[in-house]
Amino acid sequence: MTVLKTSLRNFFAHKGRMALSAVAVLLSVGFVCGTLVFTDTVDTTFDKLFAVTAADVTVQPHGANKDGSSPQDGAAPLTLPDSAVRTLAAQPGVKSAYGEASSTSVTLVDPRTDKNIGPTSGAPTIAGNWTVEPTAAVKITSGHAPDTADQAVVDSDTAANAHLRVGDQLKVMTGFGTFTHTITGIATFQTTNPGAALVFFDTATAQHELLGKTGAFTSINAYGDGTRTDDRLKAEALTALGHGYQAQTKAQTAAANKSDVASFLNVMKDAMLGFAGIALLVGVFLIVNTFSMLVAQRTREIGLMRALGASRRQVNRSVMTEALLLGVIGSALGIAGGVGIAVGLMRLMNGMGMHLNTGDLTVKWTTPVTGAAVGVLVTLFAAYLPARRAAKVSPMAALRESTGGSSTARSTVLRSVAGLVVTAAGAAGLVAAAVAKQAGQGSALLGLGVVVTLIGFIIIGPLLAAGVVRVLGTVTLRPFGPVGRMAQRNALRNPRRTGATAAALMIGLALVACLSVVSSSMVASASDQIDKSVGADFIIQNPDGALTPDIVKAIKGTPGLGHVTEYKSVPATLALPDGTRSDQTLSATDPTYVTDLRVATVSGKVQDAYADGGITVGQSFADSHHLTTGETIQVTFPGGRAAPLRVDAVTSSKTSLDNGAMYVSLDTARRYTPADRMPQDVMLFATAADKAGVNSAYSALKSAVHAYPQVQVRDQADYKKELRDQMGQLLNLVYGLLALAIVVAVLGVVNTLALSVVERTREIGLMRAIGLSRRQLRRMIRLESVVIALFGAVIGLGLGMAWGVAAEKLLALKGLGDLSIPWATVGAVFVGSAVVGLLAALAPALRASRMNVLGAIATD
Repeated sequence: MTVLKTSLRNFFAHKGRMALSAVAVLLSVGFVCGTLVFTDTVDTTFDKLFAVTAADVTVQPHGANKDGSSPQDGAAPLTLPDSAVRTLAAQPGVKSAYGEASSTSVTLVDPRTDKNIGPTSGAPTIAGNWTVEPTAAVKITSGHAPDTADQAVVDSDTAANAHLRVGDQLKVMTGFGTFTHTITGIATFQTTNPGAALVFFDTATAQHELLGKTGAFTSINAYGDGTRTDDRLKAEALTALGHGYQAQTKAQTAAANKSDVASFLNVMKDAMLGFAGIALLVGVFLIVNTFSMLVAQRTREIGLMRALGASRRQVNRSVMTEALLLGVIGSALGIAGGVGIAVGLMRLMNGMGMHLNTGDLTVKWTTPVTGAAVGVLVTLFAAYLPARRAAKVSPMAALRESTGGSSTARSTVLRSVAGLVVTAAGAAGLVAAAVAKQAGQGSALLGLGVVVTLIGFIIIGPLLAAGVVRVLGTVTLRPFGPVGRMAQRNALRNPRRTGATAAALMIGLALVACLSVVSSSMVASASDQIDKSVGADFIIQNPDGALTPDIVKAIKGTPGLGHVTEYKSVPATLALPDGTRSDQTLSATDPTYVTDLRVATVSGKVQDAYADGGITVGQSFADSHHLTTGETIQVTFPGGRAAPLRVDAVTSSKTSLDNGAMYVSLDTARRYTPADRMPQDVMLFATAADKAGVNSAYSALKSAVHAYPQVQVRDQADYKKELRDQMGQLLNLVYGLLALAIVVAVLGVVNTLALSVVERTREIGLMRAIGLSRRQLRRMIRLESVVIALFGAVIGLGLGMAWGVAAEKLLALKGLGDLSIPWATVGAVFVGSAVVGLLAALAPALRASRMNVLGAIATD
C-alpha cells in the first residue's frame, strides 16, 4: 500500500509531464482502435449486404467472374442460354429462378453535360435487367419499373449525386453501343450502398445492350422452397444443367464477396496498423525519456527512501506502478478516441462515395482489449529500464547532489561499440540488398538492413549527438553569440538524452526521406522509359472497360493521324516444350506497335513475331521454361483452335512498360479465334502524320472522343503528369499517416525541454541573477530545441536516403533504374524540422522565463 501511495503521489506531482506522455499513448492506441473499429464496421456493412442480396444458389457460365463478367479485359461476356433458367426452375425443391443479364463494363452519362456520372471511389457501375427477386438489393421508391426499351431505373444515390429525376434522360454506353433512356423509376438501397451505381432495364433491353444478343443471361439466381439444403440444390442444379456451368450456395457467394472486400480492407488495415506501430515506437522514446529524467531528478528522494528501508524491489515497483497508471489512462483515452477516429474515417469514405452508416458502428470486445494491451504493455516496456536504474540508486545518494543521471564512461564506450557493430551489420544488409540479383532475396535483405540500421542509429545516438550537435551548433548557432553557445552546451550536456529525443524525430523523417527517394526515382525512371521507349504520340484508353468498335472507328477517322495501332488482350493456353501448360494473356497488336513501343530484347527481334506464326515471350518466362528463340509453342486460342507459334524474340525484363508481355499479331489472333470470341481493344496507340501537326492531331482526337467521356486521350506529357499525380497522392496519404509519428516526436521534444527546465531550475535562477534577460533565456531554450530537432533531421534524412538508395537499386531489377534524390523535399524537411523545434520550445521557454529568480536559486 505504501508503494501505491508513493506512486500516486509522484504521478500526480508530475501530472503535466505525464500528460504529454499520455498523449503519445492516446494517439497510438487511438489509431490502433480506430483502425479496428473502422474495418469491423465495414465488415458488418458488407456482411449485411451480402446476406440480404445473395440467392440460395447462383449459377454462372464456367470461368465467369463472380459478378458474371468475363475474366478477360475486352472479351465478350460469358453467357448461359435462357433454357437453363427454365431447367433450373423446374428442378424439385426450387421455388423460383431468375435469369440475370448484367455487366460492369458500363458508363453512365448525363446528356445535359456529357459527363460521366458513375462512381469515383473505385466502386463499379452495374447495369442489369430489373427483376423482383426475394433478395433484391433495391426497391423502387419513386416512379415505376422499366416496361419498354427506352426506359431505365437508377439508384437513388446516383440520382441524387447527378441531380436526376424521373423523366430525365440518361445516356448508357456499353460494349455494344451508346443508348439513350428515359428514367422512369428511382430505386433505394435496402441496405447500405457500398458506393456502386446501379441502372436497370427490362430483360430484352438488358440482353441487347449489355450482352449483344437476346435469349441469354450472365447468371441465374435460384431460391429453394425449404425442402432441400442449399448444398443439395446446388448439386442437383449442376447435374441437371450438365457441363459448362459453375454454382455457389448463398453462404459461398457471401463468403466469396466478403473475401474480395477483405483483400482490400486487409491492405488498408495492415498499412494503418503499421503506421500506428511506428507511432508506438516513437512513443517509447518519449516515455523512456520522461521516466529517465524523472528518476534522475528524484535521485536524492529515492536515496532517502532507500535509507529509510525501501528495498530495490519496492523502488522498482513504485516506478512501474507510475508507468502502469500512465498506460491505463492513456489507453482508456485512446480507446475512446479510436471510436472518434473510426467515425472520421467513415465520413471520409462517405465523401469519396462509399456510403457507410454510423448505425452499423461495430466495436468488438477484442478492440478495447487490444488497445489496452498495446498501450499498457508498451508503456511498461518503455519504463522498465528507468525503473531498474531507479532501483540501483544507493542510500548514499541522499547525501549527494543530484548528478542528473549521467552515464559512466565505461557504459558509454560499450554502447558506442555495440552501436557501431550493429550499424555496420545493417549497412552490410543494405549493400547486399542493393547488389542482389533476385527481387525476393533483395527485399528480405532490404527489410533486414532497414531494421538493423535503425536499431544501430538508436544505439549510437549519444555518440552521434556529441559530434553532429557540435557541428550544427557551430554552423547555425554562432550568429546568436553567447546565448547560442549556451544552447549548444545544454544540448551536449547529456548526449544520451539528446540522442533519445532526436531518435523519435529521426524515425519519422527517415521514412519520409526513404519514400521520397523511392517515389522520385520511380517517376524519373518511368518518365525516362517513356522518353526512350514510347514512340507513339497518343495513348487512348477506357478505365471503365474496353474500347468499342464505334470508338475505334471515330479515332481511326480522326484527321492528322499517321497510324492507329490496336491492342487486344487475348486469353490463351500454352503447351510448352518442357511438358507444362500455362494459361497466359497474349498482347495482340498491329505490326506498327514495334514503333509505338520500342521493346528491348535479349534475343531475336519483336518485329519478326508479326510474321506468320510468331510470338514473343518475356525473359522471366523464358528462363522458367528454358525457352529460346526458334522453339515452337502450341497455343490454344479462345474457341479451342490450336496453333504452333514460333518464339521469335525474348523481351528484356529490365523495363516497367509491358514487362513480360507476349506479343502476337492481330492477324494471327483473328485467324485462330472465332469472331464472336475476339476481345475488343483495351488500348489504342496513335501517331501524328507529321511532328509539326502533333498539337492539332491532339486537339482533333479530343474532339473525336468528346461524345465518349469514358475515353482518355493522353500524350506523353499527360502520361507523365498522371504518373506524378498518382505518386503524389499516395505520398500525401503516407505523409499524413507519418504525421502521427512526427506529432508524438514533437511531444517528446516538448517533454524533454520541460523536464530539462525543471532539472536546471537553480542554474536558470543563477543565470538570471548574473544578468541573463528573460528574452535571452527564452532564446537559449528555443535554440537548444532547434539544434536537437536539426540533429534528428540530419541523421533521419541521411539514414532514410540510404534506405531509399538501396530500395532504388532493388527496383532496378524491375526496370526502374534511375536514381533521383528529391533535394527540394529534403531541404524543405530540414527547414521544417527547425520550425518544429522552434514551436516545440515555446511553452518550456515561456515557463522558464517566468521563474522567480530567488525561488529558483533556492531550489535544492
